[in-house]
Amino acid sequence: MRQKQKVQPAQVGLDGALAGLIATGPMTLFMLATQRLLPKGHQYALPPEIITGELAQRMNVRPNLNKPQLLGATLVSHFGYGAGMGILYSPLSKLPLPSALKGVLFGVMVWAASYLVLLPMLGMSETGHREPSLRNFMMIGAHVVWGSVMGVVADMLVRE
Repeated sequence: MRQKQKVQPAQVGLDGALAGLIATGPMTLFMLATQRLLPKGHQYALPPEIITGELAQRMNVRPNLNKPQLLGATLVSHFGYGAGMGILYSPLSKLPLPSALKGVLFGVMVWAASYLVLLPMLGMSETGHREPSLRNFMMIGAHVVWGSVMGVVADMLVRE
């Protein structure tokens, strides 16, 4: 019988980061698929691209980026943010709930903290307050996907 090892805090953070990174893949696919279901007037660029473009503009590098470069920067920043948020999952991982449910709760909290607090605080145009409700529902759904996958993957990594 394999003895259960005590998991070190640094390892939990790395496991969370890896889980968040992995979960950003299905989240991105969900956003790309559901964007097409929105009314035509709501099918503009997805939030990660809008946010990355706005940050690039603020750093005065946007004029030097072509569309493929902006999309590359968007992927790097989106997956990086997913990994970074995964690090913060550790306290919630200890709740006596199914992994997917803990992840969903965390994913919705990340959406709310990002789109209702952080982005407005930074003066970004892409906020939950400014987006049409259908786009907000799409993004909440994307964060539910991200959170559920992240919770399950994080739990699997911690058990190993």
